Amino acid sequence: MKDSLKRENHWQKIYDTKNDNEVSWYQDKPVVSLELIESLDIDKNAKIIDVGGGNSNLIAELQKRNFNNLSLLDISENALRRSREKLKVNGDKIDWIASDILDFEPKLKYNIWHDRATFHFLTNDDDIQKYIDILNSSVEKEGYFILATFSETGPPKCSGLEIKQYSGNKLENLFGKYFKIIKSFAQVHQTPFGTEQNFIYNLFQRI
Repeated sequence: MKDSLKRENHWQKIYDTKNDNEVSWYQDKPVVSLELIESLDIDKNAKIIDVGGGNSNLIAELQKRNFNNLSLLDISENALRRSREKLKVNGDKIDWIASDILDFEPKLKYNIWHDRATFHFLTNDDDIQKYIDILNSSVEKEGYFILATFSETGPPKCSGLEIKQYSGNKLENLFGKYFKIIKSFAQVHQTPFGTEQNFIYNLFQRI
């Protein structure tokens, strides 16, 4: 079975069997991501994509703030369906993209690429480089890349899958050919189960 099909089957099952508060990464309100986006003081027509958005409420919160050019990509059609149901009629205004990130062929360039869910699941060098290449081709010059990923003190697995852990320096080395880092900081995520996960948040700008 192809790796992409294995990934799709895994995430389809997760979103078919678990409620929002039954997955460790869920946030009722994605405060840190929203603060980073709002700190950029960008136009409300800016093109923003949430990669691996799943059951996140980021798109809904951005709509409340009058951003109107929003896309959500996820490998799981179940995740997209659930997110669309949350938004009700406002879901018609979103570009819903069902795709493995490694198969993503963007039709436009984004002003902001946000990822709190996908990058740390890529564990081999070829997949990581492919992600970087897709990202680079998808972000406008001087556009922004917001990445929240597991830090070096974060969990070794998530949703039963192996992940990679990162420091700010490692990420700067990976993305530095195309992006300059503006800020990088640690953040502790309180899971719905009362446990903690250590993340590192990073704001990059396209060179």
